[in-house]
Amino acid sequence: MNNTIIDTNFNFPNQKSVYKGKVREVYIINEDQLVMVATDRLSAFDVVMPKGIPYKGQILNQIATQMMKDTEDLVPNWLVATPDPNVAVGHLCEPYKVEMVIRGYMSGHAAREYKAGKRMLCGVIMPDGMQENDKFPEPIITPATKAEMGDHDEDISREDILKRGIVSEDDYIILEDYTRKLFQRGTEIAEKRGLILVDTKYEFGKTKDGKIVLIDEIHTPDSSRYFYAEGYEDRQSRGEAQKQLSKEFVRQWLISNGFQGLEGQKVPYMSDEYIETVSERYIELYENITGQTFVKADVSDIQKRIETNVLEYLKG
Repeated sequence: MNNTIIDTNFNFPNQKSVYKGKVREVYIINEDQLVMVATDRLSAFDVVMPKGIPYKGQILNQIATQMMKDTEDLVPNWLVATPDPNVAVGHLCEPYKVEMVIRGYMSGHAAREYKAGKRMLCGVIMPDGMQENDKFPEPIITPATKAEMGDHDEDISREDILKRGIVSEDDYIILEDYTRKLFQRGTEIAEKRGLILVDTKYEFGKTKDGKIVLIDEIHTPDSSRYFYAEGYEDRQSRGEAQKQLSKEFVRQWLISNGFQGLEGQKVPYMSDEYIETVSERYIELYENITGQTFVKADVSDIQKRIETNVLEYLKG
């Protein structure tokens, strides 16, 4: 697809280094500023798919921007400006090497582990007698170690995080507190949109002056799972699959085509027609999550558009 951005190679003034993650590319400016470009890459099972999804980067960036603004009264974040639909600019932070995953419902990875007979996830007990997509009595925090591009994130318990010195106990208490506050706010925002925030992950970093802040993305369909609230109870009582707003539909398509990111498996062919349907689903996600109509940015030359907008911002 020519109207996607898969890779970038910018050279901004006072640029010190570049880091390329699974979806985002991060440019460090002047050792204190970060320019984060959300590409159209699609990652599932910690594997980057060979084709980009039109408008996906714009969608993720704009949802994350809105959600940062909607939660900044609860938890400080890294964001300073969004000079382009695909770009966020913020404070450079030292990221914690864990993702704070929080689950309100027994879905996705938790459900797959539960079906395999496990009743403990990241040191947290999951009650007997649950069925997939049931609500937990209380949201559970199930952290994961952050993987480099192409590697798998790994489940880890609070005890192991502290024992291995990945995060200090004082900082971890703050991370847990922030995680629960953000999930509660995200749940309330979702409820107003007729949605259920099922599970999500948050990433945090520390600024040069020692402040813990929320970084990266928040409450996007890549980092979160949503159900439609209408009909949830009926579908659960009948044992039916829930109507989802997340990229779980991509994971399920991959599973049905014999791919779960395991060794020796090949990513199935994605036709342009299928890619287009994924793009349409992401637009649907945006409009449902934000309650706003999605406005497509000019994609005739995305690289040039981004470069121009970022350069103008940096000059200003």
